[in-house]
Amino acid sequence: MKRELQGHYITISTVGEEARAFVPAPLPPKPPIEWTPELCGKFDQPLLFLGRLDSISTFLPDICLFLYMYVRKESVFSFMIERT
Repeated sequence: MKRELQGHYITISTVGEEARAFVPAPLPPKPPIEWTPELCGKFDQPLLFLGRLDSISTFLPDICLFLYMYVRKESVFSFMIERT
């Protein structure tokens, strides 16, 4: 399937600094996505894993505490890398 570029870059200026911003192409894409069995399989596997994760979350007493644990863990690792 041949597609055009899925967006383009524009130059923006903020406080005297220039930067490039990516502007995605409008949806739905043209030509439309061809859902081959191989492509469907690549989408089905992540959906399966998300379903498993969702089912495990029902066993947690408080999801916010579970997420906080990982946010804090990532923060500690960042601190160790950056030494700030």
